[in-house]
Amino acid sequence: MQADTPVYERIVLKLSGEAMQERGGRENISTTVVREIAERIKEVRDLDVQVSVVIGGGNIWRGLSASQRGMDRTTADYMGMLATVINALALRSALDHMGVETRVQSAIDMRNVAEPFILGRAIRHLELGRVVIFTTAALRASEIRADVILKATKVDGVYDRDPNKYPDARRFDQLTFSEALAKRLQIMDSTAFSLCMDNKIPIVVLNMNNPSSIRDAVLGRKVGTLVCDEPSSDLRIQAP
Repeated sequence: MQADTPVYERIVLKLSGEAMQERGGRENISTTVVREIAERIKEVRDLDVQVSVVIGGGNIWRGLSASQRGMDRTTADYMGMLATVINALALRSALDHMGVETRVQSAIDMRNVAEPFILGRAIRHLELGRVVIFTTAALRASEIRADVILKATKVDGVYDRDPNKYPDARRFDQLTFSEALAKRLQIMDSTAFSLCMDNKIPIVVLNMNNPSSIRDAVLGRKVGTLVCDEPSSDLRIQAP
């Protein structure tokens, strides 16, 4: 029987805005789905893992597509950041209802609903067992010296092409950063990926729809795809 001992002390969980929606539903934010996400976060936090979360805003607003339609790019990006704060507040509310102390830290000053990002304060919150919700994944992961980024997606890892379109698509169990670049795999945007590579922060790409995937990843079990600097014994990934 595998021991429930975490292999990571401090994690960043990266969620897309679409993760807040119910499949096939019409609401931008499903309270049922948000509660399920909060339960998974609490489960990991209860393992004494320091948990920070980053949520996208694509369920509400897509800044890039708006700028391509003629909107000023800066304005479109700010609107996208506001969308991430809306999602963050929804998740914070669900976690608070479960008795999990949570803080939202925003890059935009809005002190009535969120704290400004202050590195020392963020780390202190984590050390006190609070969940911290940020608005930027790779940069904050680097600043708080996270052990790993868990990127939750709709598929169970990184594939050589879209598995929803190509039944014969190949899933990778593990990749180095260099291999991912050489294969031109879109794991995250280029700036974020470069930050992870430069700071040697491993990325685990996993399926958010699997209720146990986040916990399994934190416990070092083989889930999804691991992207790292080079294969390393200190990652302690277990056999399935």
